[in-house]
Amino acid sequence: MRKIIAFFFIVMNISLIQAQNYKDFVQKADSCYRAKEYKLSVGYYEKAFNIEQKKATDLYNASCSAALLKEDKKAFEWLNLAIDNGYENITYLQNERDLEPLHVKKEWEQAIGKLQKKLDIIEVNYDKPLQKELLAIYVDDQEIRKDFMKIYKEKGSGHKLVDSIGKIMIYKDSLNLIKISKILDEKGWVGKDVVGSQANQTLFLVIQHGDLKTQQKYLPMMREAVKKGSAKASSLALLEDRIALREGRKQIYGSQIATNSITKKSFVSPLEDPDNVDKRRAEAGLGPIADYVKKMDIIWDVEAYKKELPELEKISQQKKSK
Repeated sequence: MRKIIAFFFIVMNISLIQAQNYKDFVQKADSCYRAKEYKLSVGYYEKAFNIEQKKATDLYNASCSAALLKEDKKAFEWLNLAIDNGYENITYLQNERDLEPLHVKKEWEQAIGKLQKKLDIIEVNYDKPLQKELLAIYVDDQEIRKDFMKIYKEKGSGHKLVDSIGKIMIYKDSLNLIKISKILDEKGWVGKDVVGSQANQTLFLVIQHGDLKTQQKYLPMMREAVKKGSAKASSLALLEDRIALREGRKQIYGSQIATNSITKKSFVSPLEDPDNVDKRRAEAGLGPIADYVKKMDIIWDVEAYKKELPELEKISQQKKSK
């Protein structure tokens, strides 16, 4: 019996180590992608996928890195694995700029056709006109943000091009908010069983980018939608945090990040009860805060954060008053 128990713990420890290694490799791959180091990114994804090939989002992101590196065979291999493992967002896929180099290949039409066949089965009872409308709004919402971030990274804050595209983004957001508000008022928070997961997620994205009054209006509706399974608890957590900070309260889940205008360093916006943030995040389906903030080059140290919190609150108040 002792040998069996010991073997069980050995196997469990190996699994935990592999899971952590997988996560570390993916984080490094994502970081290299953001730095446009596509060869390194692909290398880290390969190491991750030597451990497992199950997460559709990671496989999709890896395909983007491979396509930008002009590793077409690898890009299509990972894209097809993403589809096999549940990737469904065909609208986003067709508009993904990173994958544009693949469009001229015969394998591209094959991959799109493969995904469309899966969707035809899954979506047989969907509200197709509503889904189409929501997916169009999704692309509109995300594409302008891609353009903004690209110019922001190239030109920096304060540049006239950044200001110009920022105004366009605000204008587009206002139009999308009118459309989404009409849908929510007439149909409620429609679930993925009605329009699909990506179209359903569009509701949250547009509301999250809206003004405080609109967010406050639809927050109770989204809370009810989460209870019914028509919205994601993780998305609700982000909206709760954004509203809390806008109302002058501390955030709950640590999802909102700010930048110190003097030091230019990013930090977790004022957070309630930092000691138990991971417990709250887990309940909302979010991963550990240390993993989350690492993507923004922040090292999470809860004791150091608690000491810095009074100063962070002052910085946040100053930003709000401007």
